[in-house]
Amino acid sequence: MSTSSGIGGFYAVIDASHCTDCRSCVIACKDENALNDWPPYAAAMPMTGQNWIHVENVERGHFLPLSGTAKVKFRSYPVLCMQCDNAPCMAAATGGAVYKRPDGIVIIDPVKAKGQQQIVNACPYGVISWNPDLQIPQKCSWCVQRLQKGLAPRCMNACPGLTIKIGQYQDTVDAATAGRIEFTTLHPEYKTQSRAYYVGLPKTFIAGSLVNSGNGECLAGATVTCTDTAPATPNVNPIVGSTTSDAYGDFWFDGLDAKKTYTVTISAAGKTTKTISVPLDTDTNLGDIQI
Repeated sequence: MSTSSGIGGFYAVIDASHCTDCRSCVIACKDENALNDWPPYAAAMPMTGQNWIHVENVERGHFLPLSGTAKVKFRSYPVLCMQCDNAPCMAAATGGAVYKRPDGIVIIDPVKAKGQQQIVNACPYGVISWNPDLQIPQKCSWCVQRLQKGLAPRCMNACPGLTIKIGQYQDTVDAATAGRIEFTTLHPEYKTQSRAYYVGLPKTFIAGSLVNSGNGECLAGATVTCTDTAPATPNVNPIVGSTTSDAYGDFWFDGLDAKKTYTVTISAAGKTTKTISVPLDTDTNLGDIQI
């Protein structure tokens, strides 16, 4: 997990496992900001042409035509301004057009930023839009006009799955840590020191289906274990997961790191019956496995 340079001010924790792609956050943001000026923080968002929050959809897995099996997962997560402590948009702006408040919120000054389209291109997350009518860049401010009144941002209020939590560090990041939740920033390789942390972002999976070789039926109740052949931390238990095949013989191991090799061990009737080495470059469907 990357950490921000400061602890004070506002942070977000976004739980992708709770997002249902309902887009209530997008609608609420539009309702709050479209045609509404919030000086000195933002000019009105246009009714069409831009959204200050959007939802990413990630489809994983594939269909194996020879065996006729499909192992597919779908996940969504909202993307909004990350309020970066090392904000590229601030570095690209001139004349103080982009600044960070003491509470961590990054503001694009709607007056000083006029004509500065380079601010849009500076954001690696693609969350800054250009308003051609006003000739200004615009973005989400986490509803700073509400936060400073002690109110929650509209996207947070509207989400039925409680996906988005925005608040003080101790109420968001500390609370997630206390719950032993693993979280990270979106695209940590950008090194922006984002104040938005994510839980449950899609990683890679190994899946398969067990078949009784004697009668061709689905093999339920077998123990399937996934082992990391080269754990990052020495002397740590290499077993990353253990499960039981379901009524259809299916098993899944999700949340795995790509570019590693795992060993899948299958035990039935109290003894190990098969071991499979899986070099994991992307989501892998092992298909039907005869036991």
